Amino acid sequence: MKKEYDLAKMSKRSNPFAQQLKEQAAVEVERDTLEYFQNMERETGIPYQRLINFYLRECVTSRRKLSFQ
Repeated sequence: MKKEYDLAKMSKRSNPFAQQLKEQAAVEVERDTLEYFQNMERETGIPYQRLINFYLRECVTSRRKLSFQ
């Protein structure tokens, strides 16, 4: 590894993860739902916002449908 790099000589390349960027959204969530994910945060050490995103991502990938009964 070099001690110094000349950044002007480096070639540019696109970010392969640019399409996976997240968008912030304000969502109203019932208190017990929020507490559920906050308890999971304490158990796992994973921030509850990320846990909610993981769950929603799982719903999208498995094409889970809601039951309105």
